Amino acid sequence: MSKTRIMIEGTIVAALAFMLSLIPTTIGSSFTISLGMIPMTLFALRRGVKPALLSAFIWGILHFPTGDVYFLSVVQVLIEYPIAFTFAGFAGLYAKKVQQALMDQDLSSARKNIVYGALVGTGARFFWHFVAGVVFWGSYALWGMNPWIFSFVMNGASGLATAIITAIVAVLILEKVPQLYLPKDGNLIEKHSH
Repeated sequence: MSKTRIMIEGTIVAALAFMLSLIPTTIGSSFTISLGMIPMTLFALRRGVKPALLSAFIWGILHFPTGDVYFLSVVQVLIEYPIAFTFAGFAGLYAKKVQQALMDQDLSSARKNIVYGALVGTGARFFWHFVAGVVFWGSYALWGMNPWIFSFVMNGASGLATAIITAIVAVLILEKVPQLYLPKDGNLIEKHSH
């Protein structure tokens, strides 16, 4: 039952992340803050890497039925949606540390690991947007800028802004409702990694 529950939770989180990403936060053509990273990071830190990768993959796929996809080529679409979004789930690498810190009532360690999780998940996702930016969007770079620099600046700024906002909200959630990071069903991420 618990696996099903985690999958349902992950699917709901993916839908929530997708709905949040419909809120317009884009400035200009390339700078954006991805609000969907907030619930995705929270879920990743609650359930760990595997469920988070699956949930983040679903988030990426949800862009297709709604037509919310920028299409230049098949490879570009694969990189920017299924691949890039799936990598957001790597925030879950810090789930064990966050949960352990909460059980030890070590809030400063919990905060620190939530921030790391937000940075890693957002960084991993935006790395792929950066790659796509260089390879596929380079010819659209503003002011004839070098595609590497343009993609690094735009995706770097978007990724950093997203990571900062995600980290702030995730830490605020920790302060207000820490139990969101500790699933009620007792499916905590074990101390030892297998």
